[in-house]
Amino acid sequence: MPHRPTLAVVLAALPVWLSNPATFGNAGDPPTAEKTSAPAPVYDEKADAAKDIEAALAKAKRNHTRVLIQWGANWCGWCKMLHAFCASEKDVAKKLRDEYEVVLVDVGRMDKHQDLVRKYGASLDQGIPFLTVLGEKGEVITNQETGSLEKPKGTEPPGHDKAKVLDFLTKHQAPAMKADDVLASGLARAKAEGKLLFLHFGAPWCGWCHKLEDWMAKPEISAILAKAFVDVKIDTDRMTGGQALLDRHSAGKNSGIPWCEILAADGTALVNSNGPKGNIGFPAQSEEIAWFVEMLKKSGAKLSHDDIATLERSLAAKPTR
Repeated sequence: MPHRPTLAVVLAALPVWLSNPATFGNAGDPPTAEKTSAPAPVYDEKADAAKDIEAALAKAKRNHTRVLIQWGANWCGWCKMLHAFCASEKDVAKKLRDEYEVVLVDVGRMDKHQDLVRKYGASLDQGIPFLTVLGEKGEVITNQETGSLEKPKGTEPPGHDKAKVLDFLTKHQAPAMKADDVLASGLARAKAEGKLLFLHFGAPWCGWCHKLEDWMAKPEISAILAKAFVDVKIDTDRMTGGQALLDRHSAGKNSGIPWCEILAADGTALVNSNGPKGNIGFPAQSEEIAWFVEMLKKSGAKLSHDDIATLERSLAAKPTR
């Protein structure tokens, strides 16, 4: 396994390192950021990692995914190598896109975000980069040093082993959910709360699906929608039976995703996103926004005139296609 700087080594070398950063590192190690021609930094050194993790957990809860924290620093060549590997290896990039909300946490010279390191039990004395996987409730699923995810010592060029990384990510991804069970749970909640159900279908690769979900998650928007609806998202790729459920509800007339439907608590379909010109997807154009407003009105959602006007203004303020 190639040499990796541990906490003990960093602390011991710190006085010399600060006066002459180029002295730290071994022959054969990936170049550190100080030795290269100032490439773009991987880690945001000004980021509030606690807020970043909180935001990632909120997305993980919506998407039933996991959060992957990569602890590292811009001076660490192996950290930058892992980041580049994850972006360039197609299968790894897809796995991360589909199953994880990734957060890069800058640990500086092992002197930043140490409260979070302790909170999640990350053993940075084993070196960086280091990985922590969290469940959607913030519980630690696993902590993993990354030396064992590298190619065998002496392999040229050095780097991370695709099969090992994919095995790690697959092993710790969230279990697949059944679309029918997710919908049934949402309907039961809608009945208990006296609300309608807002059903929407999406997939990890769908940019407009993410736009819809991000808009719905805005605090001022979610507060209004929560007055009338229980929100249920069905992932057509990741949920068992997700595509089949979409086909049943849309009768095959969805012309893509996102596709939405408002249901009564007993499961009766009230209105869907197939407007006069077809599926509106994420309502961005004026005629799409008009149909979304019509959906709210046709469903009998318990929203005031002001509530609906606020939603309409918010959509109209967003850039169009």
